[in-house]
Amino acid sequence: MTVPNGTLVQPACFLLPIPAWHWLQLSFFTMVGPNGNESSATYFILIGLPGLEEAQFWLAFPLCSLYLIAVLGNLTIIYIVRTEHSLHEPMYIFLCMLSGLDVLISTSSMPKMMAIFWFNSTTIQFDACLLQMFAIHSLSGMESTVLLAMAFDRYVAICHPLRHATVLTLPRVTKIGMAAVVRGVALMAPLPVFIKRLPFCSSNILSHSYCLHQDVMKLACADIHVNIIYGLIVIISAIGLDSLLISLSYLLILKTVLGLTREAQAKAFGTCVSHVCAVFIFYVPFIGLSMVHRFGKQHDSLLPVILANTYLLVPPVLNPIVYGVKTKEIRQRILRLFHVTTHTLDP
Repeated sequence: MTVPNGTLVQPACFLLPIPAWHWLQLSFFTMVGPNGNESSATYFILIGLPGLEEAQFWLAFPLCSLYLIAVLGNLTIIYIVRTEHSLHEPMYIFLCMLSGLDVLISTSSMPKMMAIFWFNSTTIQFDACLLQMFAIHSLSGMESTVLLAMAFDRYVAICHPLRHATVLTLPRVTKIGMAAVVRGVALMAPLPVFIKRLPFCSSNILSHSYCLHQDVMKLACADIHVNIIYGLIVIISAIGLDSLLISLSYLLILKTVLGLTREAQAKAFGTCVSHVCAVFIFYVPFIGLSMVHRFGKQHDSLLPVILANTYLLVPPVLNPIVYGVKTKEIRQRILRLFHVTTHTLDP
């Protein structure tokens, strides 16, 4: 994108379609730096897919289709779990939470991405960028917590089946969901402060299709060691700890399952397959993106963008498909729902 004489193109604000986050913009995102001076950047430029600018218009069609599939699939899961009283069990309630988070995560980035690809709306206001960044990172932390809770549910159900009903009661499951929200918000609460303190006095062009902390802080013309340390603390205390506990839970599950009969083993593994797939779908792109940002070469700009888009779009698309195919109860309800819908539409 050409910027003659150093003059930036006129800004076009794009706020996330999540009204629940608006209060955050009025609190966290209107703060000023430590010296009372606002950051020098008023907006950023998102370049979409570097090197593929001419193909972005056409690439937006399959990406938009995937986004619609993700929203429809996850809303279908939420509707089925909510309306079927027989599915009001911890495993399915956690699945409902996961689906809701997948909808919010994909919605936090895809509309702006479509605006970039189709309408060349590449600018995003500084506060809107902070809002998007906060939403993406906090929602990701919440999803990691929910995946950990789902692993704990499988551990109790398989290793201590007689205690499952008393350990994971519906009120306790609700509290776990609330704790996931509080944890995600608390981990990201310092993020606006650490970004607001940075001066942006040179380029304001971001290499991604949406705002990420790793991408934004690299544009600062000041020491960013505080931001780097903060990012490492968040990754270790959230993603690192959660993935470690999930691995530990499955080691204990495997130890228990190996002592069962073959029929019981098949049943136990069958209840875990969907969750294991969801864990890999979520953590592999996230870890890959973090590794590329920290150890990748600066000129390899397309790979982190592809990983970032994969990280936010692929899990919301695949999770309802995996659970719809692998989980018998969900699959039966989906088939029944489509049968009813088709019967209603028949003349």
